[in-house]
Amino acid sequence: MNIANILTTVRILLIPAFMFFLLYSDIPYSKVIAAVIFIVAAITDSLDGYIARSRKIVTNFGKFLDPLADKLLITSALVSLVELQKISSWIAMIIIGREFVVTGLRMVAAAEGVVISANVWGKLKTISQIVAVVLLLLENYPFVLLGFPLDRIMLYIAVVLTIYSGIDYIKANWKVIDFTKK
Repeated sequence: MNIANILTTVRILLIPAFMFFLLYSDIPYSKVIAAVIFIVAAITDSLDGYIARSRKIVTNFGKFLDPLADKLLITSALVSLVELQKISSWIAMIIIGREFVVTGLRMVAAAEGVVISANVWGKLKTISQIVAVVLLLLENYPFVLLGFPLDRIMLYIAVVLTIYSGIDYIKANWKVIDFTKK
């Protein structure tokens, strides 16, 4: 187990703590604590990949666990935000559905020996989702003081980027889905 894989594992282990403070805790500032945990977990996403690539310690375990950790973190946040009535379920389903589609596409591609790497649209999608979630967790602070709905704007930007990046992945990799092959 290398440092990159440890960071990925920590990201997964932070999810229950994040959800506890967000949904079940009456501790003062529990929502802020949840937001900080989410931010730390999101930072490990960039950090583990950077470390793995720069130190040439990319492993199959990391290739499997890293995208799973990312999806678990975002999905847990979205489901929690739906439960808290901060976002509509259709928004969560678009984002989660896109992840299922792209993951399925990657699985089919992998079976054919093709690797589908993240592209700029996928990275922008991830950043916009993280920013939107953090703003929603913090109830749009400090922008709420200005009467500026940056949380909602970022949420809709995240939805648009999610849809666009999903379509882009499908278009760019359509060839791996061979409908005539058994």
